[in-house]
Amino acid sequence: MLPEVVIIGRPNVGKSTLFNRLVGKKLALVDDQPGVTRDRRFGEADLLGLKFTIVDTAGWEDDDPHSLPGRMRKQTEAALAGATLALFVFDSRAGLTPLDEEIARWLRGADVPVVVVANKAEGKAGDSGIFDAYSLGLGDPVALSAEHGEGVADLFEVLLPHLDPLQPEEAPPLDEGEDRPLGPLQLAIVGRPNAGKSTLINRLLQEDRLLTGPEAGITRDSIAVDWQWLDPKSGETMPIKLIDTAGMRKRARVTEKLERMAVADAKHAVDFAEVVVLLLDATQGLEHQDLKIASHVIEEGRALMVAINKWDIAEDPSGLFNGIRAALDEGLAQARGIPLIAVSARTGKGTDAMLSAAHELRDIWNRRVPTAALNRWFDDALAQNPPPAPGGKRIKLRYITQVRTRPPGFVLFGTRLDQLPESYRRYLVNGLRRELGFGSVPVRLTLRSPKNPYHTKE
Repeated sequence: MLPEVVIIGRPNVGKSTLFNRLVGKKLALVDDQPGVTRDRRFGEADLLGLKFTIVDTAGWEDDDPHSLPGRMRKQTEAALAGATLALFVFDSRAGLTPLDEEIARWLRGADVPVVVVANKAEGKAGDSGIFDAYSLGLGDPVALSAEHGEGVADLFEVLLPHLDPLQPEEAPPLDEGEDRPLGPLQLAIVGRPNAGKSTLINRLLQEDRLLTGPEAGITRDSIAVDWQWLDPKSGETMPIKLIDTAGMRKRARVTEKLERMAVADAKHAVDFAEVVVLLLDATQGLEHQDLKIASHVIEEGRALMVAINKWDIAEDPSGLFNGIRAALDEGLAQARGIPLIAVSARTGKGTDAMLSAAHELRDIWNRRVPTAALNRWFDDALAQNPPPAPGGKRIKLRYITQVRTRPPGFVLFGTRLDQLPESYRRYLVNGLRRELGFGSVPVRLTLRSPKNPYHTKE
């Protein structure tokens, strides 16, 4: 008999989307089982080899919060009875609501382990909600996007200790320092008009590469093309989902400025990408528009690399390359060392190196630091450069934890953090990049004072 996991949360937080993600399209759902109300759906989930029964409960109405405890008990006591674990789902973009907090208070008294799931965590809009979830007193939240499949490896890692001993067969292990691959590399190519984006896309989709067909429907404006890239070094065939927004400008008004169109193009592509290639024109160099697009990609937490196209006709290639490198490091100080590749969409030169670098970048972007390594780095960082003591009272930095990947996100807990200088925060972020191997990928560090309701002051 499989262990049972119950999904709980208020309406419109993505419970059904998570249910469908865990069950998968090929598994049938069984509704209206004997003795089961129509408010619940049952399915058999298979999460990276971890098998369990998943139960989707009805959302709780928030129009009458005063009657919430009664409705909650009526709808969930049956679901929680005998359950191995409960997933408490909330919308990280909307943040915690009074209804979420009421549900959390109720769950803290339940005799079932609870995992907090911060759904809709793609991009940066959900960061505040993720970090605020620590105030619920239910442990570290798992940040994921049920719609896009981001964070499912993190969910696997959290569920494994609860469900693995109950498995009919042993579930595959998950290395602490490295998340499992999440399917094809989702790659977007963005840039100013006339940088050669369409030519590069056409080059990638031909010559020894298998095009499996276009898939419409990511958005009304974008098309995702699934294809296979043969890595010439390893001989492996690597699946890639190329997010193509080349057709967007055809529907734009002719009077729109090129910069506005290019940035809008990038925004649509970035929403669904893991790695974003910013394509430059070697005959034009790096311009302000390019830096604006790059900044948006970084702010959204995507892994960024830059490719210089038309390299076959570039004048003074060495000087051009070094000049662009210096301009990138100066203009994007928050992400120094962004991979820079020279390519020619016309001849295909450099495209394999670009795709190889994109896969390596995704691995870093998706990386989880082993707890022991993170603790060692944190202790060393404080020993080498202790935090300041404004007014003679030292700021206490207690511990740091990684709360998410894709991009890597950390929360630093301590006291008097409102007085921690921004320069010290940058010192820590730079140390995370340099010492723990994150390089140029976006690294987010949020400062939090203890909010756990069970926390006691010293």
